[in-house]
Formats: sequence, C-alpha cells, structure tokens
Amino acid sequence: MNTKTKEEQLTPIEVQLPKVKFSDLGINPQILKTLQGLNLDTPTPIQCQAIPVALKGSDLVGIAQTGTGKTFAFGIPMLQKIISEKGQGLVIVPTRELALQVAESLKRIAKDFNFNMATIIGGENMGRQLFSLRKRPQIIIATPGRLIDHLKRKTIRLDQVKTLVLDEADMMFDLGFTPQIEEILRQAPKERQTMLFSATMPPEIARLTANHLKLPVRIEVAPQGTTAKNVEQEVFVLRPSEKFSYLEKLIKENAGSILVFVRTRYSVRDIRKKLVSLGHNATEIHSNLSLVQRRKSLESFKSKRNRIMVATDVAARGLDINGIELVINYDLPDSSPDYVHRIGRTARAGKSGKAISLATPNQLKNIRDIESLIKMTLNVTEHAKLEAIPQRKFSRGRRGNNFGRRGSGRPAGFHSRRKRF
Repeated sequence: MNTKTKEEQLTPIEVQLPKVKFSDLGINPQILKTLQGLNLDTPTPIQCQAIPVALKGSDLVGIAQTGTGKTFAFGIPMLQKIISEKGQGLVIVPTRELALQVAESLKRIAKDFNFNMATIIGGENMGRQLFSLRKRPQIIIATPGRLIDHLKRKTIRLDQVKTLVLDEADMMFDLGFTPQIEEILRQAPKERQTMLFSATMPPEIARLTANHLKLPVRIEVAPQGTTAKNVEQEVFVLRPSEKFSYLEKLIKENAGSILVFVRTRYSVRDIRKKLVSLGHNATEIHSNLSLVQRRKSLESFKSKRNRIMVATDVAARGLDINGIELVINYDLPDSSPDYVHRIGRTARAGKSGKAISLATPNQLKNIRDIESLIKMTLNVTEHAKLEAIPQRKFSRGRRGNNFGRRGSGRPAGFHSRRKRF
C-alpha cells in the first residue's frame, strides 16, 4: 500500500542524464523510423526524462520552459498508446496559435500512421470543425473555451480519451480557464493517463495535480526563472517620452528579426503604425485580431517579409519562431515569470540572441524582482533617474502623505539625493 502524501508524491525526481538516443527509450520501431526520417536522433532533456515515464502509463508533471521539446515529450507516448490500445488522445492548450503549432508538430510524427486529427479552436468555422470530428479523430488538440462549446453541444464526447495532456498549464490558469479545465477533467474518463506540462508550478496547478492526477511523477529540467544560456540581457532606464526614439535606435542598430513586446493591444497598433510610417517593415499580433489575421501576421514574420513583430504576451508562450535575433521589452511585463517567457523567444536551438528591456525610473523594483527570479544581476544603464518630488506643505494637524515614507515627499525605497540630468 502506498502511504505517500500528495506533497511527497510531487517531489521532483533527480535523474542523471545519460547520453541516450531515441532508440534507447523504448519507443515503437515504427515511430523510431518516422523520427529517423525527420533526422531526429537525440532527445532533448525533457524528452529523455519524460518519454520513458509516460510509456509506462504513469501520470506526469513536467516543468520545462517553452521551446524545450515538450510536444514530442508527450506526443510520442500518446501516439504509441493509441497504436497499442486504440482510443483517443486529447491535448488542451491555452491559445489558438499554440494549438495550430502543436497540431503541426504531431502531424510530423503521426504522418505514417494514417491518423485523423482535429484542431478545435475559437475563431474558426464551426462547420469545418464538425466535419473533422465526424471522421472520429484519434487525436484532438483544443483550446478550453471551444472544447467546452462542443461538449455543451454534444458534438464531442470524451469517453474514448486514453491520454489527456494539459500543455502550458500555468498560462491557461493565467488566462482564467480554471473552470473549463476542471469541467473537462470531470468529463474525461477516470481511467486515463494525464500529463501536465508547465513552465512554473503555481499553487493552482499544484491543487489541480493533487485532485486529478494519480501518483504523478514530477520531472523538472529547468527550474522556474531559468533563462536561455545564450541570451545577452540588458536594461535601459529611460523617461517614458524617450522610449519610442530609443526603440527606433535599437531597430536601426540591429539588422535581424526583432520581436517587440508591449503591454496592451492598443499600444501594439500605435507602435506598429509609427514604425511603418518611418519606413520599417512591421506586423502585429494580439488577441483582438481574427484567427486569419494572426496567421498572416505570424507567417509574414516567420518568412522575413516583415522583420519586426510588435506583440502582446500572446506571443510570449508556445510560438516556435526560429531566428529571432532581438527581443525588446518596450514595456516591462506585469509579472517576472513573463519576462523569462518573453526573452525565451530568442537564443533557441543553441543559437545566441539578445534581449533589451526599456524601463522607466519608477520600475527599479520590477527590475530587482526579475533579477531575484532569474538569480542574476542584469546589466542596467540608467539614462534617467527618478526625480525627487518636492515636499508638500500641509496645513497644521495633517499627518503624513500619500507616498512611501511619512513626510518624505518621495516614494519609499529611493535615495533622497537629487541629481540633474
């Protein structure tokens, strides 16, 4: 009888990575032949550790950053299970772009098995999806909201699901999909294999894992905050009015593909229009675009027709775009983990890259939070510093003010010495 507590069951396992090949992992010879045809011989660390565990049928929690090969880490065991046991595989992802990318990757390894595959996402014609579902697909890739729509319409049943995968789980929780995920897990068969992959392990995911996974093995190949090895990171502190001019300066100094992150879709449009008016080839991507528009934007950036893409955090996770030489955080992200996801768009597949963040003087704490997460000191150049705020005069009897330290007239955490610029 297993007496481990749920917390003990999620303790990371330590695995010494041997020099192995896909042929050493117990993979079906037919799948190995397909991998060889794709010139794939050596698994990534997450594939090396996750595939043998998943092939045994164990539930699994994989902690790894985007771009580490997670799709094949769950796709190969799922494909092998379908070959041997029939049934369906279901992959839940947070965004439409990631769903399309996962489908494209899975088609590469399933192409020799005559499998039907359905991609169920919002923003796409419902009739086309119903047509693909009538073919009884062995693999379904879906976003949570659209899958719930089909479940309510009774156009999808989950009773044949043998393997269920939650990919980029932390992003799904960030986007507010918790109720949908819970409902999907309730409707899926109790006797199934569940694999969850995430870049971080917030409390919500730990609770879901404890409630819905059976004695899961936790595999962690890159702790939270791990950044790509070959990314050169810099921060420039500027006045808000100086940021766009500095952005244009960086674009002129760097000839390769550039991904610019901003906070809101309105800023995306504004900055792209300004860049285009200055003669730069720029496209945009954000949640307010239709699926067709987002596909065209991504394709134009991937094909280098537009060397600049201005984006919200919808492009920070999951998208596999090769050759991005520079990531610019025009706005710092709202949370420190998003910084790691953003700069992970460059320096992929062993290549080098650069990430430059444009901060304002009142964001020094945000920079320190990022440094604390990634466990390194960033190269910060302060072109501007926080101006001291003149002390207010209050009428007698009034105490304190709205700032950090009583009577200081300045936000807490900054030195009182004032400098001119």
